Amino acid sequence: MARLDLTPFEITVTDLTHDGRGVARRPDPKVPGAGKAIFIAGALPGETVIAQQTARHKSFDEARTLEVLVAAPERVTARCPHFGVCGGCALQHLDEGRQIHAKQRVLMENLERIGHVTPETVLPPMVDAAWGYRRKGRFSVRRVEKKDKTLVGFREQDPRFVADISECHTVIPQIGMKVAALSALVDGMDGRRDIPQIEFIAGDDTIALVFRHLQPLSPRDMQALEDFAKEHQFAVYLQPGGIDSVHALWPHQAKLAFTLPTWEIELLFRPLDFIQVNAGLNQTMIAKAIELLDVQPGDRVLDLFCGLGNFTLPLARTAGEVVGVEGDAGLIRRARENATHNHLSNVDFHAADLAQDLSSHAWMRAGFDRLLLDPPRSGADVVLKQLSLDGLKCIVYVSCHPASLARDAGYLVNERGWKLKAVGVMDMFPHTAHVESIAMFEPR
Repeated sequence: MARLDLTPFEITVTDLTHDGRGVARRPDPKVPGAGKAIFIAGALPGETVIAQQTARHKSFDEARTLEVLVAAPERVTARCPHFGVCGGCALQHLDEGRQIHAKQRVLMENLERIGHVTPETVLPPMVDAAWGYRRKGRFSVRRVEKKDKTLVGFREQDPRFVADISECHTVIPQIGMKVAALSALVDGMDGRRDIPQIEFIAGDDTIALVFRHLQPLSPRDMQALEDFAKEHQFAVYLQPGGIDSVHALWPHQAKLAFTLPTWEIELLFRPLDFIQVNAGLNQTMIAKAIELLDVQPGDRVLDLFCGLGNFTLPLARTAGEVVGVEGDAGLIRRARENATHNHLSNVDFHAADLAQDLSSHAWMRAGFDRLLLDPPRSGADVVLKQLSLDGLKCIVYVSCHPASLARDAGYLVNERGWKLKAVGVMDMFPHTAHVESIAMFEPR
């Protein structure tokens, strides 16, 4: 690898990458034309900055901003004192109102470049609270002898390191303002070198912390965790092994749940289950998905990648029947329990790996009026290529990765003869570069 040139240099930024870095071109004798692309952390389009190279690659370089000489009008002062080091956020220096427009541009560029599709309508961006929204996440934990302390936080921009933070403004305040207390707690434990992570998840009334530990905890450490739980009103769980090893330390029983008031739904979950991180945006997203699907009382709806029933159960308040399918058998068990808990008898759930051959599953041949998909980052291309779309009046696709949505939209439009009626971006993760979106398709 070529040696880095650490000499600071002045450069003007022209664009923004999908991950929130400024784009510029730097003269390079080995790169003809406009010069070699360089991606600069902390820089915005239209700015002139002093930067320093941090990495060199064949087709592009990387750098960080040392000083802003000419600031963009959209630049704001980052609220978090750890911004620029902690890798949890990428866009705190960009005005909140401009962040969602940057994400919308990423979505539209992906649809054009990857999917070769253009929507008939672009929906207004969906936003909610920009701070204190994150109700689920994972803190890394590392004892650093040189600092004589235990770090609890997200990874740095260089993911080899854990960020030395004392607070987080995107996490719900009950947790985000107690990062320093968590650090002090673990640092005082006998097993402080054996705890690699702490997961957090919040329901409406209970906040749970899951402490992963690689060795058995001493009685002293168990008491320290219980005392911390009581003092701060957390439900504390221990995870000595895999997911199935998670068990309550204190209290022995705790109710983890969140409500969807519009549909009179309460969803129960376990400490490591997947739930949408942004409670307010989640409710807006569900409402928009149901609106776009235009479900009628007699309709049969298929909900793929259904999880705990986040969409399935609200849909069941209107549809004649809803079938939810999910690869995680544990989530399907909880989804069935949630249907019973909410007195819904017109829902059916199936466990199936939606990235595999599904020809043996009877639900694949059942016939539906409307289809909802909420796949992981890898998208839904495998299941879409196996599904018969005959008889479907509408498809709504909720996406957490614009590139996979663009690929799948291209398949539906260019190979299956559907049209992309509407698409819109949702700010599920403000101040990060994460792009969540929703798309609606209709048959031609």
